[in-house]
Amino acid sequence: MKRNIFGAVFRFIPVLLVALFVTMSFSGSVYADKESELEEEIQQKQEEIKDAEKEKKKLENGKTDVEKLKKKLVESKNNLATYVKELDAEVLAIEEKIDSLNLQITEKEAEIDVARQDLADAEDTADTHYQAMKDRVQCLYEQGDTYYLEMLATSGSFADFINKLDYISQLSEYDNRKMTEYQSIVAYVTVCKEKLEAEEEVLSATKKAADEEQAALEELIEEKKKEITAYENDINQKSKLIAEYEAEIAEQNSIIEELEKAVEEARKELWESRVYDGGAFCWPAPKYTRISDDYGYRIHPTLGVRQFHSGVDMAAPGGSPILAAYDGRVVQAAYNASMGNYVMIDHGDNLYTIYMHAQKLMVKAGDEVVRGQQIATVGTTGRSTGNHLHFGVRLNGSYVSPWNYLNKP
Repeated sequence: MKRNIFGAVFRFIPVLLVALFVTMSFSGSVYADKESELEEEIQQKQEEIKDAEKEKKKLENGKTDVEKLKKKLVESKNNLATYVKELDAEVLAIEEKIDSLNLQITEKEAEIDVARQDLADAEDTADTHYQAMKDRVQCLYEQGDTYYLEMLATSGSFADFINKLDYISQLSEYDNRKMTEYQSIVAYVTVCKEKLEAEEEVLSATKKAADEEQAALEELIEEKKKEITAYENDINQKSKLIAEYEAEIAEQNSIIEELEKAVEEARKELWESRVYDGGAFCWPAPKYTRISDDYGYRIHPTLGVRQFHSGVDMAAPGGSPILAAYDGRVVQAAYNASMGNYVMIDHGDNLYTIYMHAQKLMVKAGDEVVRGQQIATVGTTGRSTGNHLHFGVRLNGSYVSPWNYLNKP
């Protein structure tokens, strides 16, 4: 009987092969889709690794050359206002670069978290597949080499033989698929590791670039301090320096007065009024209360002339917040060679506050602000030799003591 069954099998081998091919093709279609998806993910990771390499090269090529900048600024040293303006522009460019790098660091850290999770998921999948394959190999070993032949030999009919042959072919195909799938998962784990390493290298390079730009920024600011101090200490040109300094103060006052006039004219045209309700100002440099220079007349430390200091200088670190002292509307937020980045706020009833030497401006003309709102960050722009906030108050067209409105915290 068994001999007759095997004879029938051999006669129908062509039909069996066609049936086996169709079965394998159909059963492998889902796997092929999965394999294709995995290959696409591997290719995508490889492209991301290439992008990471490009990021690293871009960081290396974008480094600020401080010495080159210093040489560029040498020609403008004879005119302090021009020198300060040009150097402040370079400092601003570096600050913007640092802000961009810090944003990149935050984004890269988020990308690394995703890359770590991708790797962990891939490793879990690989471990699961590896364990399943080990179990399958153990099962095959225990069944022995003749297990499938014995299964076929016990077929009770030709139809039973075909069913068992189909079952065996599917098992074999399943084993092959699982082996290929495991190899693909291992390849995916490898590329996930490479992606994570590449992203970590970019993060490290970005942090290094941010540190280098910060060092370049501080070096330029220190250079500016030296130049201003040396310029003001030039005894041979003392009369010229005094005249220049007085001209700068006059220019500041002229700018402020013009802005005040513009506000008053706009109010008349619009029949608009703003009233100051008499409330106390908040401290505009929160957490920093050291006064490096107070309001009133003094002897200028380097020029040796009696000079009126129009505000209170609050010593604070660069980048620390500057707050609006009270509710109002921003009259101007701009740059001037002596005032640096400054903000002027109208509080009503001809009362204005002015904030000078800021690093970064966070408001613009026309903005409505409220007491305690951040409007800028502390800096040393303009004719300044160190980070501080020059805070001034004007009433009815003249500077008045800020202590009339401020209480030191």
